[in-house]
Amino acid sequence: MKEIFGINHVGIRVTDLAEARKFYEQLGFEFLARPIGPEPVAIMEHSSGVNINLILNADSGITENILMDGPEKHPGYTHIALDVTDIDAVETEIKTLGIEITEGPITIPDGGVMFFIRDQDKNVIEFHQRPSK
Repeated sequence: MKEIFGINHVGIRVTDLAEARKFYEQLGFEFLARPIGPEPVAIMEHSSGVNINLILNADSGITENILMDGPEKHPGYTHIALDVTDIDAVETEIKTLGIEITEGPITIPDGGVMFFIRDQDKNVIEFHQRPSK
């Protein structure tokens, strides 16, 4: 479809709004809307325009990310990848915040660099710097 021009938001299932809000605020997201709708959903947005919907109905008894941590490879979205301008600065800030880098940094053949972290519910977030031209 030629009419598609971007991603409006990413839904992230979480167990606790206060903990999720605290985590994503560390990454620069601002809380916009209280839980609304039948799920319910809280909305946060980064100044870059990236919007996330925190879906507040995850089972708190779950201890692993079924899409990433088990030997079975279930279909589904596995992570969000955020473009960054300076991967080294982001890595330093993530470490300063005490957030564990779970994989990387990885340099891919085109010169791009990425690394991965997880939020409080084991949802995967990739920081990705595109190669310089």
